[in-house]
Amino acid sequence: MKTRRVLAADLGASGGKCFVGTFDKKGFSLAEIHRFAHEGTSFFNAAAGGYLEERTYWDDVLLYRNIVQGLQNYRRNVSDSLDSIGIDTWGADGQFVSAEGDLLGKVYCYRDHRLDNMVDKVKARINPARIYDITGIHFQPFNVSNQLLWFMMNRRHVLKPGCVYLPIPTLFYYYLGGCKQVDSSWASVTQLMDARKRKWSDEVLKKLGIPASVMPGIVAPGTVVGTLYKSLAESIGINPARLIAVGSHDTASAFAAAPVADPAESLIISSGTWSLIGRLVPEPITSDTARSLNISNEGGIGNIRLLKNCMGSWLVQELRRIWRIADGRETEWAELDRLTESAESFTAFIDPDDPGFYNPSNMESAINAFCRRTKQKAPVGRGVFMRMVYESLALKYRLVNEQISSASGTSTRCVNIVGGGSKNKMLNRFTADCLGVPVFAGPEEATAVGNIMVQAMGLGLIRKMKDALPVIKQAFPIKEYKPRDTVRWEQAYARFKTVCGIGR
Repeated sequence: MKTRRVLAADLGASGGKCFVGTFDKKGFSLAEIHRFAHEGTSFFNAAAGGYLEERTYWDDVLLYRNIVQGLQNYRRNVSDSLDSIGIDTWGADGQFVSAEGDLLGKVYCYRDHRLDNMVDKVKARINPARIYDITGIHFQPFNVSNQLLWFMMNRRHVLKPGCVYLPIPTLFYYYLGGCKQVDSSWASVTQLMDARKRKWSDEVLKKLGIPASVMPGIVAPGTVVGTLYKSLAESIGINPARLIAVGSHDTASAFAAAPVADPAESLIISSGTWSLIGRLVPEPITSDTARSLNISNEGGIGNIRLLKNCMGSWLVQELRRIWRIADGRETEWAELDRLTESAESFTAFIDPDDPGFYNPSNMESAINAFCRRTKQKAPVGRGVFMRMVYESLALKYRLVNEQISSASGTSTRCVNIVGGGSKNKMLNRFTADCLGVPVFAGPEEATAVGNIMVQAMGLGLIRKMKDALPVIKQAFPIKEYKPRDTVRWEQAYARFKTVCGIGR
């Protein structure tokens, strides 16, 4: 077999990574060639009304520069020949580009406070049941439907003929090769795409006042959308590799790489800054039950991800950030893990998805405020804070599992945890105990693996994603966690639901 190599740029909400996937006579292998950290940056702007507005932006130049650095590392350490490039990102944000190629402003971060009340604005324009029936997407502040409605209400005057909206993964395909398409997995989460037709919904766009002409074309994952600019390729020292639209929403790529035995009975958790919890189903489920539970139907690779977005490691990332500011140094994860293991269990609980945790200035203060509001004793000590967050996440996973099972009509017999969070042994153990089913953890870099396998499909190396699962199982060890301490977790779950106001 001729050796084929592809590069995956995996851009998360707190860091980015570049991987090379190699297919040769020995099989498949994955190697990391570049890694970097990034985060949204907040600014305080003087608004026209004389008050300060907080705005949060992404540094798209930094992200692009690191993709190029990943390609440079590839050229230096691997080869000057590359078959293709695929980019996946988080599932929100973007910016308009003019016909002349200029962005119409900074790239807003989805946690920006301009979106705080936009869900209600969307619901005022179109009946919530109707938009859910069309798109299958839950109502969340970060939805692109909210972002584009805000733009049309506040910035429409800057639109000129020829302007096109570039979703965040498309923005980097555009920087690399002038491509303006978006794949259906990312388009599906905008709350603007018809879930069954896989096209932008004319009805939704019209109700929200979004011109259809500004929306990018939608393509299927695995589609070759262009090639690396020749000038850019020459400056790096590689060939003009093909640019392939992958499952550009990172969760689509991660779910595609989950080595599930039976999709109907497997709960998948893509664990990172967010915890995306759900299962793969053949068609969208837009029942009244699913809508009332705010469950989302997101486009996958030949299937639908029936899931809920829940807060994930964002909570502990923010605690660590606040402690870094207080201490003047970064607390190592190993030190935090040691404190967490020795901390008292079940001292208090939080609802990880409480609005107060979405983008607070101080996560520790936000948790203390939640405990006061719910008449619980606030945590004392960093280990107790961390343990309480992990316990609350596991309990939230159980709650969402019950909701997903109710909407799908199928029960869960095992949990597959993929992504960076699959390394978290404590959270994996808590999840097994809390849900009372085995947990299978890995692959850690599921998003990059799924990204690469979709590129392999686009190159004709595999016929469909199902063919990739044996390759994935062979290449990556999967660790099993069996449920043990289920009785105490049963009692904790009853307390958790009371704290969250469920069942009262």
